[in-house]
Amino acid sequence: MIDHQFNGPPFTIGIEEELMLLDPSDLSLAQAIEEILAAVPEELDGQVKPELMQSVLEIATRPCKTVREAGEELRKLRHSLVDIADQQGLCVAASGTHPFARWEDQEIVKRPRYKELIDELGFIARQELIFGTHVHVAIDGPDRAIYVADGIRLFLPLLLALSSNSPFWRGRLTGMMSSRTPVFRAFPRAGVPPHYGTWEIFSNRVEQMMRGGAIEDYTYLWWDVRPHPNLGTVETRIFDQQTTLDHTIALAALTISLAHRMYALYNAEEPLVGFPTELIDDNKVRAALRGMDGTLIDFRRGERRPAERMAAALVEELHDDAAKLDCSAELDLLDDLLRGRTGAQRQLHYWERHGEDLANLVQEMIADTRC
Repeated sequence: MIDHQFNGPPFTIGIEEELMLLDPSDLSLAQAIEEILAAVPEELDGQVKPELMQSVLEIATRPCKTVREAGEELRKLRHSLVDIADQQGLCVAASGTHPFARWEDQEIVKRPRYKELIDELGFIARQELIFGTHVHVAIDGPDRAIYVADGIRLFLPLLLALSSNSPFWRGRLTGMMSSRTPVFRAFPRAGVPPHYGTWEIFSNRVEQMMRGGAIEDYTYLWWDVRPHPNLGTVETRIFDQQTTLDHTIALAALTISLAHRMYALYNAEEPLVGFPTELIDDNKVRAALRGMDGTLIDFRRGERRPAERMAAALVEELHDDAAKLDCSAELDLLDDLLRGRTGAQRQLHYWERHGEDLANLVQEMIADTRC
């Protein structure tokens, strides 16, 4: 079986954000990742990283003991990056997509992994001009980690609805709250993962793909939630990138509280129902289309329910878990997302008030990203 680091302590947390670099003259994406990386101070080494395209970068916290600590570190990273960009004559913004950028205009970073990705997937990878937020939660014990990942899998559509923040694509209003979702859907080994059940099953499946030459290692599984053996975490990857930092912090608090609940259920030897992937994926499409304004299927009850009510009920259920993790205040930040102010809803409201000039919308994103 593959090696792992699921050896604790549990419930440390790390957050990764994918941000966009902009040319202030026209607010288009800037091919400037190398200039930014060259200006990053030594104390942030490893926390500012390149992504597939030269107009995209990732900031990542170190493993933190609490959501509050992770949020404070993420705020400092955003501030540092904005200062670096200012010095380079650039801007930084955050959203699930750039409202009017075109993937054809983007340059690929000069890194072996990304060159190989383009060589293998071509158009599928070339069009991946999208931005996401990832939350890592440390779990001790490989079977427990699989249980937690399988448990979070059931809530992926609801997490997507809460995080939806990409209603525009290539200068057009898509009619979706998360247009990032169908773009990434083209990737192999992406989307709603299988219900693995045990570490042995997960490990055997990964090794089978590696032996066959399908993947180099498990990091080429881009599931919406996945065990990350090298880090000893469960990584939730479903989220559109958030413009407002408080929204990122709120989603991180929700994720770790949900992981805490699944952890407790595993310890109580509670059987976990593995709903078929097609049912969860059907809900995911609903979430991508309508976000928090739509309805999702509650498969346990066998009925449609407003996404807003389902999310509010989940948050209520997790209050005790949040209290035990000392992140109740951060979980309360979800009220904004529950009251019609997701990133996608905010973008659409701004667009309706200020007309169809999407450059103005990007300018608003820049201001909100500065937090």
